[in-house]
Amino acid sequence: FYHMDLYGSKERFDIFPEELSSPGDRSRGDARSEPAPSSENLQRSQEAEYDLEKEVAELAKMYGLDEDREKEIEILGECLEREESRWTSAHTGKAALQGSMNNASNSSSPVKDQSQSTKQQGLPGGASQDEDQSKAQAEDEGESHIWSREGLSSRGMSDEWSSQPASEEEEVAADVFCCTCKMPIRAFDKLFGEHKDHEVAQLLSAVESEKEEVHKNMCKLEEQIAQMENFASHLEEIFITVEENFGRQEQNFEVHYNDAVQVLAQKYEEQLEALGEEKRQKVEALYEQLVSCGEQLDTCKELMDTTQELYLENDKASFIKVNSFHWQRLEEFIKKEVDLKLSTLPDFEERVIDFSEVEQLMNSINVIPAPCAPVINPQAPNAATGTSLRVCWGLFSDDTVECYQLCYKRVSNERHSEEPAEHTLKVRETYCTITDLMPNTQYEFWVSALNASGTSPPSERAVYVTAPSPPTIKSKNIRSCENAALVSWEPGDLNPVDSYTVELSKLTDEQDGDIITESIVGIPNCEVLIHLQPRQSYCIFVRALNLGGSSEKSEPLLIHTTGTYFCLNEDTAHPLLAVLDDGFTIACDELQNPDCDLPVYDNSFTRCIGILGSLIPFPGKHYWEVEIEEDTEYRIGVAFENTPRHGYLGANNSSWCMRHIITPSRHKYEFLHSGMTPDIRITVPPRRIGILLDYENCRLSFFNADIAQHLYTFNADFQHYVHPCFALETPSTLQIHNGIAIPPWTAL
Repeated sequence: FYHMDLYGSKERFDIFPEELSSPGDRSRGDARSEPAPSSENLQRSQEAEYDLEKEVAELAKMYGLDEDREKEIEILGECLEREESRWTSAHTGKAALQGSMNNASNSSSPVKDQSQSTKQQGLPGGASQDEDQSKAQAEDEGESHIWSREGLSSRGMSDEWSSQPASEEEEVAADVFCCTCKMPIRAFDKLFGEHKDHEVAQLLSAVESEKEEVHKNMCKLEEQIAQMENFASHLEEIFITVEENFGRQEQNFEVHYNDAVQVLAQKYEEQLEALGEEKRQKVEALYEQLVSCGEQLDTCKELMDTTQELYLENDKASFIKVNSFHWQRLEEFIKKEVDLKLSTLPDFEERVIDFSEVEQLMNSINVIPAPCAPVINPQAPNAATGTSLRVCWGLFSDDTVECYQLCYKRVSNERHSEEPAEHTLKVRETYCTITDLMPNTQYEFWVSALNASGTSPPSERAVYVTAPSPPTIKSKNIRSCENAALVSWEPGDLNPVDSYTVELSKLTDEQDGDIITESIVGIPNCEVLIHLQPRQSYCIFVRALNLGGSSEKSEPLLIHTTGTYFCLNEDTAHPLLAVLDDGFTIACDELQNPDCDLPVYDNSFTRCIGILGSLIPFPGKHYWEVEIEEDTEYRIGVAFENTPRHGYLGANNSSWCMRHIITPSRHKYEFLHSGMTPDIRITVPPRRIGILLDYENCRLSFFNADIAQHLYTFNADFQHYVHPCFALETPSTLQIHNGIAIPPWTAL
């Protein structure tokens, strides 16, 4: 026999096939297959119970588990009433079906049993009747089993749950978290179980909260570990400091004790010597008095004996003769006063030892330990100038400090140089500003703390560096155009710096250039290309920066973006060519031999008496003018950097020039490139020549600026930036005018 819950009806039919060996076996097989409807009803009842639990859980989550108890009971009551009405209607239908089957076996059956009755139509009548009876009996047993469980569910959900096996309770997963008991529970236990009065939360939020709490605890533990490690390190430092202070204090006590013992011994010797001197004086005085007393006593005894003999003398004449002399002597002796007082007392003067010096020594024994070593701070940003440094330090202990001793010296990188001198300052604060230093120079600092007990060990040495000196802008090498400027400068010190900063101030009628409108920072080299606005005036400053801070501003440089501005490169000038003081006028002396023996530089022209201007490294159009006398022979134009210095301008493919020479018949003008020149006649000799360089269109044009006349245009392929070039072929002067706006007639 297979349990009704183990297989469904179709599976049981597969196990017990319809083709039986005999009618009896067939009837038994059909009878075994009849309990299927009751099994399906039981399965529906179990599904309904699980659906009820699910529905209660969903309603509990929907309305919140922290709602009032009355709302929970109301929801549960509605669910129970709904399930009871559904199962009551189902029981009424089953009872009517059973009555119809008992009254007439051939009556219609429920739709669910039609398939089974159709399969049994081919059986004999007796077997069919037995089958119907067994089927009705099985249905009654199944329904009684179902309704017994319905009665349990109607009496209360707790009884229904108690009727389920323990394994089913264990399979239901916990979906809420009890905040009171700190454990996961089912939602049903919150509604009707032992956790109904407890505070609960969703399991996911509880898990997140617990994880967050664990993370916080981990962070606290890490912080506590770091604190304990720092504290342990501090304890080690304090332990070492205690040992050092003990050694210094022991030495201090020993020194003061030895001093006190030495002072006491000196006092003892002094007092003992004074006492002996007093004794000697007393003894001498008493001895002298004793000797004098003995002498007087002897004299008195002698006079006594002599007087007694005279008294007993019988010869009157002898008595009178001797008695007069003796009497005179006796009167003199008696008249003398005998000093019977002691010249000195036997008692000695009470001597009190002066312990004031000893007390002073004892009081000087200070119980305050010598301070620990200070900690010097690293150099702070912008804490230095070109000649001063601000040094700071700290004392990370409770030691008493009267002052600090700051020492410093210059760091020298030269191995064979003399050792720099050390300087020492006494400071009461924990900071000091040292002046009279060298710019952009490294200095080494260390500091010690002092009090009455002694001097602390020196701190670790720290290296500070002073700020650089202000750079010097090369005003003669400045190049500019309407949109940009190329500025170069020289460092103010020999030592390298970290970077440079260029500050721009746009000059207007209301401003004087003190307001910085733009700054370019982090420039590694001594040159920078600055983009500017056309037809404006700028004041430019340069600062040098290192670890110590920024230098002072350089001398200002004024730039006007009216036109192209360049300078003359005197290193390229021929020895016969001179640049006058204004920097834009060249002159040639009256010498017959241009190939003279004057000193020649490596980059200067040797045959052509010429000079190059500085490079024009800006794309676009550039214009300048040259003013010259009418009878001067010259060459003017542009050339590459690598144009030959031993040749003539315009005679090679690296230069483009306009040449003027005077022939017996006329003024001849040539436009030279690689020595080739077109046949062009100019009727009005130009005295002020305008030159227009157009990088974008690859053109070089010449104009008579006095009458706005176009002279000639080279269509050249400028693969690189070019230099303006100038040359004189006869003794004369030539003046250059740059920084001029491009005239509008050049476009025509």
